[in-house]
Amino acid sequence: MARQDPVRLVYSTGVGRVCATCGWPSDQCKCSSKEEEKIPSKVVVKLRVETKGRGGKTVTVLDGLPRNSDFLEGLEKELKKLLGTGGTAGETLIELQGDHRAAIRRILSERHFLVKG
Repeated sequence: MARQDPVRLVYSTGVGRVCATCGWPSDQCKCSSKEEEKIPSKVVVKLRVETKGRGGKTVTVLDGLPRNSDFLEGLEKELKKLLGTGGTAGETLIELQGDHRAAIRRILSERHFLVKG
């Protein structure tokens, strides 16, 4: 399948660097990825296990988290330390190596998160 727009503007002499996602100048970027969300009083987490596309390895995914990098990084570090596993934080999700659903449910319910899945 061919791309709809084969040419994308990267630099303009009038405005300088241009964001590849939204098309605005880099210093005035309107991408949603740069916006930080407030942490709601009741955080709802969707919990699932994935193995596809990971070489058969099992990964526990916490999805539906607020788009707040400080909150995600803090929660990721705490979960990795408590579970003794590796992982990474994305834009609105956290991936942890291995199947840790029961332990994550317990930890998140202690923090008063609503866990689905």
